[in-house]
Amino acid sequence: MTPAALGDLLRELAPQVLGAVVRRYRDFDSAEDAVQEALLAAAQQWPGEGVPEHPRAWLIQVAARRLINIWRADDARRRREETAMSLDPRDVAGAADEPDTGADDSLRLLFLCGHPALTAPSAIALTLRAVGGLSTAEIAHAFLVPEATMAQRISRAKQRVHASGAAFAMPEPEQWRARVEGVRHVLYLIFNEGYASSTADDLVRPDLSREAIRLTRMLHRLLPDDAETAGLLALMLLTDARRDARTGPHGELIPLPEQDRSRWDGELIAEGAALLGATLRRHAVGPYQLQAAVAALHDEAARPEDTDWPQILALYGVLDRLQDNPMVTLNRAVALAMVHGPAAGLALLDTVAERLPGHHRVAAVRGHLLELSGDLPAAAAAFTVALHASPSPAELRYLATHLASVNARAAAL
Repeated sequence: MTPAALGDLLRELAPQVLGAVVRRYRDFDSAEDAVQEALLAAAQQWPGEGVPEHPRAWLIQVAARRLINIWRADDARRRREETAMSLDPRDVAGAADEPDTGADDSLRLLFLCGHPALTAPSAIALTLRAVGGLSTAEIAHAFLVPEATMAQRISRAKQRVHASGAAFAMPEPEQWRARVEGVRHVLYLIFNEGYASSTADDLVRPDLSREAIRLTRMLHRLLPDDAETAGLLALMLLTDARRDARTGPHGELIPLPEQDRSRWDGELIAEGAALLGATLRRHAVGPYQLQAAVAALHDEAARPEDTDWPQILALYGVLDRLQDNPMVTLNRAVALAMVHGPAAGLALLDTVAERLPGHHRVAAVRGHLLELSGDLPAAAAAFTVALHASPSPAELRYLATHLASVNARAAAL
């Protein structure tokens, strides 16, 4: 087995093993550490000794032994020594003969990491660590914080889950919808940070985008009849298909109308469109499906001028009614301008500005629409506001370059 294939296998098994150990021993914090040690042991031993016949059972057994060792070594938990001594790691030796509960355990783990008691940053970090199998150092690097800071964030997240009294179980029927929505939202945030980083010097973080897609694929396999999970996966695939064309040779941002569409990934577009089509035919439409439909319309246009803006405007209208989200209204203002002219888009944009005062995207869209209307001095003023407000280094570079271009054209008039 190649190193890459071994890494993929361990990453796939990680949430199943952690879920099984947490289910058996009811100690999420220590179980997570024990599973990480088991994964490390596998990475060191399997290349030379070969992958066991039942790799999941092997990892569960090793993790169980590590967990008991952690309990025995922890002076602060001496009162649990009796419990630890009563647990025999041989109990898990026959795990290969048990019914395969890996899928259920993975789903429970996703629900636990997306618990409503956690803030979004904490839920993201915990999901990447526990379900994604990323190391604390990898997560810290992704979010540009010291490893010690990320370790504290993950530790606090696990403590908060423990303090909430959350059981390692499926949500009750009345909680199901909200909890699934929470999990999807965490995965959506991970993907967005990878697709358009808010803090990293590089615009695109492919590692995070790929991990979000992998985890959403897993969630879709676990919940094949959940329409919005399918819609979220379709949205990610259709959006990620344009990733390579979004940046130039020096990492500079290339807006959608200027992208080389031959660099778009046709296989991802086909997969996302097929998934979306199957979902739309069978289920009521939700926000992620609507966003995926917009992405599909962009992907299907061979040239910018072929974009079906009236259909996009209609989709954003439905989405705006469903969510009442100012960022959706911001996108609808752009679509409205493309269909009915910049003045109509600017009028709608004024209503968004009241709800997002000082937001850099409002200023950037205003500059774009003013530029379309031919008012270059006003466009330059709006782009200047956006430049001073944007938190993204990549967007700052793009705005600075574009502002210089607009100023030069305005001076030439």
